[in-house]
Amino acid sequence: MIRPLRAALLLLSLSVSPALAQTGALSPIQALLQEHREAIEKSSRRTIQPAIDAIRDSGLDAAPLVLEQWGARNMWQREDDGLFFYAEEVDRDTLRIFDFATAQSIGEFPDDAFDQLKPNSGIQGLIASALVKFQLNDPDPAKRRDALAALARNGNERHLPILRESIGAEPSAGIRQQKERLERLLTISFGASDAERIEAMDHFRGDLAVDVRAALNPILATTTEVVEGDVPAEGQNIARALRPGSESFPEAAAYDLLVARDMAPARLSPDDQRNALAANIADGRVGGVPVGELSDPAARDRAYAGLVEAGLAPPAATGDEVAAAVEAHSFYERYREASGAVTEAAQEVLRSIEVKLAFNQFLDLTLDALSLASIYFLAAIGLAITFGVMGVINMAHGEFIMMGAYTGYVVQQLIPDYTLSLIVALPCAFAVTFAAGVAMERLVIRWLYARPLETLLATFGISIALQQLAKNIFGTQARPLTSPGWLDGALSFNDVVSISYIRIAIFVLALVFLAFFLFLMKRTRLGLETRAVTQNRNMAASMGINPDRVNMLTFGLGSGIAGIAGVAIGLYAKVTSELGSDYIVQSFMTVVVGGVGNIWGTLLGATMIGFLQKGIEWFNPSNTLAAQTYMIIFIIIFIQFRPRGIIALRGRAAGD
Repeated sequence: MIRPLRAALLLLSLSVSPALAQTGALSPIQALLQEHREAIEKSSRRTIQPAIDAIRDSGLDAAPLVLEQWGARNMWQREDDGLFFYAEEVDRDTLRIFDFATAQSIGEFPDDAFDQLKPNSGIQGLIASALVKFQLNDPDPAKRRDALAALARNGNERHLPILRESIGAEPSAGIRQQKERLERLLTISFGASDAERIEAMDHFRGDLAVDVRAALNPILATTTEVVEGDVPAEGQNIARALRPGSESFPEAAAYDLLVARDMAPARLSPDDQRNALAANIADGRVGGVPVGELSDPAARDRAYAGLVEAGLAPPAATGDEVAAAVEAHSFYERYREASGAVTEAAQEVLRSIEVKLAFNQFLDLTLDALSLASIYFLAAIGLAITFGVMGVINMAHGEFIMMGAYTGYVVQQLIPDYTLSLIVALPCAFAVTFAAGVAMERLVIRWLYARPLETLLATFGISIALQQLAKNIFGTQARPLTSPGWLDGALSFNDVVSISYIRIAIFVLALVFLAFFLFLMKRTRLGLETRAVTQNRNMAASMGINPDRVNMLTFGLGSGIAGIAGVAIGLYAKVTSELGSDYIVQSFMTVVVGGVGNIWGTLLGATMIGFLQKGIEWFNPSNTLAAQTYMIIFIIIFIQFRPRGIIALRGRAAGD
């Protein structure tokens, strides 16, 4: 009953649907499909291209729809008359049929009256290539950009004329530039003539984009060749001759190539030779050689040759035969690109790119070094104040950086707006660490002046206690200190040179603190008193300055600045209880190298250490621990020649 019912439904649909019944003239797109019906039905990659090209170049509005549905395997053919439609499945046995010409639904029909066209992946690729023509001219700019991105990934010679045709009608200047650039890149690979390809290459001299190198490098790809006798002088685009036995081309590799090309027998290993001889001993002889003589390598070779001649062992080369075979052949690398003019032009363009690339890599390394120097400067500026003015070796300075980072984290938990929380976190971190620094100075440091060893041990113990306290409060897991959205991403100058916005912000913050410190020391009473105590503590006291008060405020100020540095560092580093210990060594090195108690010296010291560390890491990128070790060794040597740092402190306290 089910089959007759379906037949009745089909007849009913035909009676109410002239398009399906084919009672009238075929639509232009249907007529075109019927013209190429045989090729479409056969679905052979070798014969389908004319049908795809005819649909693509037909100029019919329905052409893109046909290609899209065909490529997506949604095109169906009715069995009784061969008309083509596209469909969607309503249920397991029913299709909703659509007309290509109108893109309107015709109705729902049993699926056993239609055959689904299932193009294989090869034909789908051809259809996708044909669709590019419509995508490149789509009214939606976003779709045109998507089409260009797809061509940049998988463009081929079929796309080149289509892309060229679309450039003149492109209304957007930006997209037109993208099309022109992509057209040149495709021309490099698929241009019709050498002159055309070379002209396209010339447009990219000094261009640092990765896609340019991706287009040029395949032109310079080589394959290793071997010939009997001398290297051919003409007829091949030869990159270089290879010398067997050199470091880049061992003799073993040369002979393996001969074996792979069936130009020499496989190498005879000692084990293979021994096993073959042992398996063919007969009447005390092997291959015509007495067993007693087999201790001689030459005798073993003769015996094996006898076995080969008798068909008892496979042909194989001895050591002398390997050397002779290699000597009788020439080895060379041949460009896969046949045109020597094209490869020469590609080499010239790549050389121009490499020169500019090296310069931009230097700029990128410089930016990284300046960024690292600004971080070290922020971490060390507070230490420069306390160490320079008070002579106190504060091993807990790193923990003030850690406290500032955790303060920023706590503020973010209370204020979810990252921008506002960052604005609030900076003064809060200063206040918290300033208070902690004053408390530490009043309770511990003030009793240990002029006793540097006891001060070092005491502050080291405090640093351990603060780390443990942080672990007890926040745990051992890293806590996130999220930067605002406007600090996400990086400022990119080209494909090589870029710097993250967070590091730019830290660099600006370092400059702000440099200006603040200079103003504080040169234009305020606290700065005047601090400089006086730094130069001569006793003389400053006799002039009415309270050295204890100056020490307390100075220590608090240095600690507060360390807290602000912690917020900045925490924006890109993991906030843990060990955060400060990662920067304490570099902070001390910055202060000592720059000159104790001098802000300009601290700036120069941070710059020197930042550039030194990045430079060493560039030479040894796989081992950062070794880079830090080399840096410390260099600084130790530097201090031997400049014990007071780059800018030495002047005055009575400096020992002048």
